[in-house]
Amino acid sequence: MTSYDLIVVGAGPGGYEAAAIGAARGMKTLLVERDRLGGTCLNRGCIPTKCLCRSAEVIQTTRLAAEFGIAVDDSPTADIAAIIGRKNRVVDELREGVAMTVAKAEVITGEASFAGKNLLKVNGEEYTAPKIIIATGSLPARLPIPGAELAMDSTDLLDITALPPRLAIIGGGVIGLEFASVFEAFGSEVTVVEYCKEVLPPFDREVAKRLRMALQKRGIKFHTSAEVTALERRDGGIAVKFGKKGKPDEVEADAVLMAVGRRPALPAGLDLAGVEHTPRGITVDDRFATTAPGIYAIGDCNGRCLLAHAASAQARAVMGEEVNLSVIPSAVFTMPEAAMAGETQERLEERGAEFKTAKALFRANGKAAAMGEADGLVKLIADPDGRLIGCHICGPHAADLAAEASLAIASGLRAADLASAIHAHPTLSEVLAAAAANL
Repeated sequence: MTSYDLIVVGAGPGGYEAAAIGAARGMKTLLVERDRLGGTCLNRGCIPTKCLCRSAEVIQTTRLAAEFGIAVDDSPTADIAAIIGRKNRVVDELREGVAMTVAKAEVITGEASFAGKNLLKVNGEEYTAPKIIIATGSLPARLPIPGAELAMDSTDLLDITALPPRLAIIGGGVIGLEFASVFEAFGSEVTVVEYCKEVLPPFDREVAKRLRMALQKRGIKFHTSAEVTALERRDGGIAVKFGKKGKPDEVEADAVLMAVGRRPALPAGLDLAGVEHTPRGITVDDRFATTAPGIYAIGDCNGRCLLAHAASAQARAVMGEEVNLSVIPSAVFTMPEAAMAGETQERLEERGAEFKTAKALFRANGKAAAMGEADGLVKLIADPDGRLIGCHICGPHAADLAAEASLAIASGLRAADLASAIHAHPTLSEVLAAAAANL
């Protein structure tokens, strides 16, 4: 048995962050990863998806070149092999960066399982430490329906070798909509089937609706309030069967993506270690400590917030750093983008809380007009005293703009503070200031 000061299981954004901090402090640190450094985010999620998003943006911009006075002789087409190849190169380069980040820790490849309290087994060897951090992430979920095996998951789609003429996507959440936006730009006929009344259920309903309508204008078809009941092989394709308003319906496609969320990936032997868990993830307290002394769980595996930056923040908190976890922004890298931070109007209404809202449109913004991306809005929410508690954006660079709003909300600033701060002109950030001035 080999002893360490710190053992981290899982080398995703949370895991490698924790291991790097521990090793930098002089702790004897072991990082265990069953696959590749970087976890889902780097290898099968955030980064490769954003590579595809960028390729889609380039195609979309090229198609609109004439509107900007640029002559393009041929209509652009997606070379899916080249797109995937570029994605792989970016991922490989960033993975090398992760390896450098954790260079002071010992890294072993293997499947870790608990063999007792603070005792792990990897590749037949036993390891122990007074502090163990579980950061094993999550896996794509699948609906328990007939024919579910006919659908791809997000990992499969990121390595696709041929562009499907017709792509059906089950699930209108972040993953589903990003792939819908990307593959429509690549040239696929895309249909999204969503169980809820509106896409992006956790987002502000007004912003989600605006994004859906923008995607519909691009040709993406949507079926909301639709419960998928089965997938069935058909000559030349796959039928997605669903019920909508009590009536059966179906969509035929050449490929189907199942994007219905993710489930925690849990190491074996948790019970032997005294770590309680549920189907939603490992049970933790507000400092991410499990029910077993000295063992912590961060990131997707605890089910608190399935976002890479949340995992990194939780890692820093477990390692004793001061981290403000009160506001965690979310972003959707569609065209246009959507982003949010803080409370939604729907959650506040459910609680019976008092609030006020204000909006500003991108069409009144000079930078957005110059970019040719003037469709969209910023919606701010404040409490009765004017303190900012929510921000919701649909429009160009929404993900970047949400950072300022997130800082303002986490810092307890009022709308007047945001409105009075000078924003450079012409920039998209002026839309935030305009919305704040309306509160």
